[in-house]
Amino acid sequence: MTSAEQAAQSYESIRLDNQLCFPLYACAKEVIRRYRKPLEALNLTYTQYVVMMALWEYGGMTERELGRKVCLDSGTLAPLLKRLDRLGYIQRVRPDHDERTLFLSLTEEGEALKERALAVPRAMQGCLPLEPDELMQLKRLLDKALHGMEEDV
Repeated sequence: MTSAEQAAQSYESIRLDNQLCFPLYACAKEVIRRYRKPLEALNLTYTQYVVMMALWEYGGMTERELGRKVCLDSGTLAPLLKRLDRLGYIQRVRPDHDERTLFLSLTEEGEALKERALAVPRAMQGCLPLEPDELMQLKRLLDKALHGMEEDV
């Protein structure tokens, strides 16, 4: 193989069409964009919605625990949690015995928002043009990939 052929073959590895990461990125970006409209009624961004879903499901927890559950670091979570607090959806409390820990819990208003949030999954049905079995397969594969990447950390 000539050096020109080797170079051409090497360049194939950086073609956009040959990347798995690009369609994952573009699809995720588009799905999140489609969440914008149904989430406007809740006054939430997509990331805030993810945080609220975790709190609705698991109840109160520390910022660190929440970050692990929703795959967000403290630098991303801190301003988001402040805004949710200002909206009256959550309460942030630092225990007297440990100033480094931030405990999060839902307020009555945040708990009540859960009922209104039931409209969001209904609004998102059909967002991805896949059959139900394909959607389940995609979810299983993404969960498997994510779980495998978590083990590397």
